[in-house]
Amino acid sequence: MTRRLFYVALGATAGVLLVRKATAAAHRFTPAGVQSGLAGALGGLGDAIRDFGAEVRAGMAEREAELRTGLGLDGSHDVVDTP
Repeated sequence: MTRRLFYVALGATAGVLLVRKATAAAHRFTPAGVQSGLAGALGGLGDAIRDFGAEVRAGMAEREAELRTGLGLDGSHDVVDTP
């Protein structure tokens, strides 16, 4: 008797999990599901582009500082000639 009850409970649990998975998969193919998936992907792409831009600007500022120092345009070599 307990063995039969165990298998009934196991079958019911498997059935519920299967229905939930199937419902979630079906939702992904609805227009709302596709839209939410696309919105999430585009949001991630926007963040990546923003981070890339910030890294490029930081690299540009660092390189500009190196060039200014190398060319003596950083203000450390200014000498005022007094007569």
